[in-house]
Amino acid sequence: MHLGALSGQLRQAARHLFEVVLAPLGLFYLLLTLTNLTGGLIAALAWALTALVRRVVTRTPIPAVLWLTTGLLVVRTAIGYATGSVFLYFLQPTLQNFLIAFGLLATLGLRRPLIARLADDFCAFPVALTSNLRVQRFFRRVSLLWALVFLTNGVATLWVLARATLSDFLIVTTAGSFTLVGIAAVVSLLWFRRELRGEGIRLRFGVAAAA
Repeated sequence: MHLGALSGQLRQAARHLFEVVLAPLGLFYLLLTLTNLTGGLIAALAWALTALVRRVVTRTPIPAVLWLTTGLLVVRTAIGYATGSVFLYFLQPTLQNFLIAFGLLATLGLRRPLIARLADDFCAFPVALTSNLRVQRFFRRVSLLWALVFLTNGVATLWVLARATLSDFLIVTTAGSFTLVGIAAVVSLLWFRRELRGEGIRLRFGVAAAA
């Protein structure tokens, strides 16, 4: 089964990662340093809303992860602006780890759990694959892995937030979160390939050869 060029899949994943995580975080810290908390809040939110509006105007499909992160960012910004607290602003994404973990567990019984919908943002799977019973079972099981990842990330981030300075918090949590997520992504991919081999399906990247 062909899923398109691997380089294209990686570029799409990197673009989503930059758009929903790295850019707003970087803008927040830059404007916080150059101006104040309000400047940082506005910069991060403006980036997220611009990315959302641009996709609406150009009629480009909006990834579920962009809807999720933008909605949570609106709540974070409102709380940060109302309280003037950097701690409470960063407490929100820390707590959202627990919220996402709950969402992963709550959708286990659905035909397409939350993890399957989020996976589509990074790699579009054909219907022939997502309708396979073994693949559906895989997504339910891997939801448990990712729920554990987000719970672990939430606990660790909360611990660092309570003890570190802002700059140390951003460095440690960003590096730690990306490392943890990267390891989980590799484990998930290897697990996925093994499940497909059990069905006699070989996963290939690239353009399928003409018949």
